[in-house]
Amino acid sequence: MQDEKDSLERSLTGLDPAEWKAGLAEMADAEGMFEELGDRHFATFIERDNTLLVTFETLQGIRGLSDKAQPLGFDMVQAQDWSHLCLISDGDTWFRDPVLYEFFDRLIDDGFFETYHRIVFYGAGPCGYAAAAFSVAAPGATVVSVQPQATLDPRMTEWDPRFTDKRRISFTDRYGYAPDMIDAADKAFVLYDPRERLDAMHAALFRRPNVSRLRMTHMGSALQTRLIEMGMLYQLLLLAGTGRLTELSFARAYRARRDHPAYLRSLMMRLDADNRPYLNALLCRSVTERMNAPKLHRRLNMLRAAAEAGEFRFPPD
Repeated sequence: MQDEKDSLERSLTGLDPAEWKAGLAEMADAEGMFEELGDRHFATFIERDNTLLVTFETLQGIRGLSDKAQPLGFDMVQAQDWSHLCLISDGDTWFRDPVLYEFFDRLIDDGFFETYHRIVFYGAGPCGYAAAAFSVAAPGATVVSVQPQATLDPRMTEWDPRFTDKRRISFTDRYGYAPDMIDAADKAFVLYDPRERLDAMHAALFRRPNVSRLRMTHMGSALQTRLIEMGMLYQLLLLAGTGRLTELSFARAYRARRDHPAYLRSLMMRLDADNRPYLNALLCRSVTERMNAPKLHRRLNMLRAAAEAGEFRFPPD
């Protein structure tokens, strides 16, 4: 078993897509399984303890976001000894494929999910949609979905122009409308930036008694990347897998944004756009006193000059 665990230390960076996929298959086969699921999907499974993390990821995302070009769930496997089922797509497919429906049907028929004490479904964007949609296969699971679309059915979301080339994909057959599919979940958490209007409109469709919508204001359109940069993604999944993820525990973890440069720059630009120089001066001064932030430092100097010119009253020390 130790040799099998050591196999997950292997880096898959620098490989071409075919070599990368073969390497990932070898790692999965060492202590679980690898299965092709049609032309654009495949699955890996690592069997460990009785907590199961189910992630939906894209080939491109794995190779771009991970230092080792490994699925995000491998961190939880190595650190927490969780079991991990990963569904991987080549590109954004929203995992709308009858082969996948049959795969989950088979898992249900085999009682696969019944063997685990806790189950967490995770994904972001199109993968967040899939995490919510397929969570119905494991009633009582916890869902963590980052910036999910509820559906791309134009009869429901004709107001979203981002994916018009995908509207021929069927979202009305099995595992279709994601907000309905999470009814069987114990808890579901939808993360979104309310200032990203289209993301917020999709998030609003997930209004259910078992859903907590977690706001990440001023974080923009790449929330999964921001969560990774802040070290929050691992923390959120750990909280979910141990039954401790709540709106309060999220708020405590989200304090990490106070030291996150991208968030602070976004907040600075928002205050500029809203013409709030006094608040912006308070922000820039607070940040530059405790961390190296060249852009905010330059903005602070500009605000000081504007205050000296009589444009506004600079906040006292």
